[in-house]
Amino acid sequence: MRHLTPGPSPQTERGVLIPAISMAFHRWHTSRPTWSTLKPVTRSLRREATPAESLLWERLRDRRLSGLKFRRQHTIDRYVADFYCAHARLVVEVDGGVHDARVAEDAYREQVMASHGVRTLRVTNDQIINNIDAVLRLIRDEVRNKT
Repeated sequence: MRHLTPGPSPQTERGVLIPAISMAFHRWHTSRPTWSTLKPVTRSLRREATPAESLLWERLRDRRLSGLKFRRQHTIDRYVADFYCAHARLVVEVDGGVHDARVAEDAYREQVMASHGVRTLRVTNDQIINNIDAVLRLIRDEVRNKT
């Protein structure tokens, strides 16, 4: 008879206890047809990141910012967020010039995210490229306001 040893608790990661995340967090499960459409889009967006997105990702990935886990090009409902931190329920959107003409669409998108309990922080490409440290402080402050 073979005895199986239980694996790590789903509440732990790398031996560190992480706070339980409410299932209310994940009520935006994307439908299969929508996910089938969004999956190649998210992969493409990861491959073709702007220089500002790449620079920010290098500072957010692997829990480099205050130990927070960020996901890149993460789907929420029918939208793809540039960066998402589940612990803080925070989306960080990197805006380029195209967003100047999309104010109404971006506002609606933020309302959808908010309906799922997710806050949106918008930063511009110029802010990231010219002062990445200030952007990281802004993200850290936004996380502190939530937790």
